[in-house]
Amino acid sequence: MSQLISDIKKAKSAALILATIDTETKNGALKAMADALDENRTTVLEANAKDVLNAEKMSKKGELSDSLVKRLKVDDEKISGMIAGIRDVIKLDDPVGETISTLKLDDDLVLYQVKCPIGMIGVIFESRPDVVPQILSLCLKSGNGVAFKGGSEASNSNRALFDVLTEAAAAAGVPKDAFVLMETREDIGQMLGMHEYIDLLIPRGSNQFVQYIQNNTKIPVLGHAAGICHIYVDDEADVDLALAVCLDSKIQYPAVCNAVETLLVNNRIAEEFLPRMARLYHENGVEIRADRRSGAMVPEDVPFVDAKEEDWDTEYNDLIISVAAVDGLEEAIGFINTHGSHHTDAIITENRVKQKEFARSVDSADVFINASTRFADGFRYGKGAEVGISTNKIHSRGPVGMEGLMIYKYILIGNGQVVKDYVGKDAKRYLHEKIDLKYE
Repeated sequence: MSQLISDIKKAKSAALILATIDTETKNGALKAMADALDENRTTVLEANAKDVLNAEKMSKKGELSDSLVKRLKVDDEKISGMIAGIRDVIKLDDPVGETISTLKLDDDLVLYQVKCPIGMIGVIFESRPDVVPQILSLCLKSGNGVAFKGGSEASNSNRALFDVLTEAAAAAGVPKDAFVLMETREDIGQMLGMHEYIDLLIPRGSNQFVQYIQNNTKIPVLGHAAGICHIYVDDEADVDLALAVCLDSKIQYPAVCNAVETLLVNNRIAEEFLPRMARLYHENGVEIRADRRSGAMVPEDVPFVDAKEEDWDTEYNDLIISVAAVDGLEEAIGFINTHGSHHTDAIITENRVKQKEFARSVDSADVFINASTRFADGFRYGKGAEVGISTNKIHSRGPVGMEGLMIYKYILIGNGQVVKDYVGKDAKRYLHEKIDLKYE
């Protein structure tokens, strides 16, 4: 048996212990993690500086994308954000043992549906070291074990964060064996084959990366393959509002999956809106890729390139936006459902009927009205942090917080009842009565 399989087996056993730990102990461990991270800022920053230096060299050779280098960088502000995320998880209710529903099958025969941890979580991610504190804190609070496999470009940062956080948690009474950090390339292949031990995989990275994970494992995968997000500016939009939202959605942080990639503009407002929007994008360093109709409305002093068919299906993760003119709401919805990745899509309009039609018809995990696509985030949704964003239609969808790490079990409490009494000619009848009673 390899060392990795041994470590994962230990973690799965430790996760069963973690699932039974009381809320006070878990919150104490989370507080210790936040305090330890605050006290070890220099350690984390020094480790990250080594990774960034190596990553920038790789980027110059074309071995690493600029977007991954951007996601890799950690500064003091980012560490403060990690600490705030951990402390927000402390405030969240402990979901373990929460009663979902209670059904009285018969007198003294009560069925409870109760939340419980999924068990052993595997997380495979590129770049972003902040994944470690985010997911570790949520897994700890929800009673799940977790095995991390980060990219080699972030190896020093991931190790520093993992050691600081798990040592603090262990000192506060949480089993350290429940957490594993994998560091070699070969570990990914082994991890994908561990369907006996790992209950759920969460990949975070590029489209190709996530698709590779989904296609090479029997383990259920929670995630999204791409973040091709759209904004449709309707002919009844507030133009100043639309300008602000469309700019923020692209430039606030372009290297992430909830940044807008395609802007759709109603023809009836395009002549008023597009020249101003194009100039704003140009002034903020955004490359415009326009279709024939929208390109005709870009001011002469604003450069743009002609959009190609593949642009409508591309996640840029960069200061690039594709722009198309459409004839109305129906065309915009059809375009989004055809070219989108079911991640986050927005409409800018003052018309309530159109708002409702867009929200009802767009088949995405997040549908926004008059707001930046960048709000699609677990922390912003009040989840404390997020384990990832899912475009799945089962289990969890959208920004996934602690609820995505939970499943449920049925607990039936009886008083000697047997099934034979409920079948046949003179069978007893089930009551199937919903009652307000918690399992304690």
